[in-house]
Amino acid sequence: MAVNQELLDILVCPKCKGELRLNETQNGLICDHCKLMYEIRDEIPIMLIDEAKPI
Repeated sequence: MAVNQELLDILVCPKCKGELRLNETQNGLICDHCKLMYEIRDEIPIMLIDEAKPI
């Protein structure tokens, strides 16, 4: 089961407030501006800047 599309539509990058996109494997949200990926664990996006992974 994927993350709810309505949730994805309202989420923004916590660092720059920019748009996020779902990555190809659908296990993370990517901010192209900040070059960060926010992991999705158990269908919950982890939106903490300190937890984000650089891409």
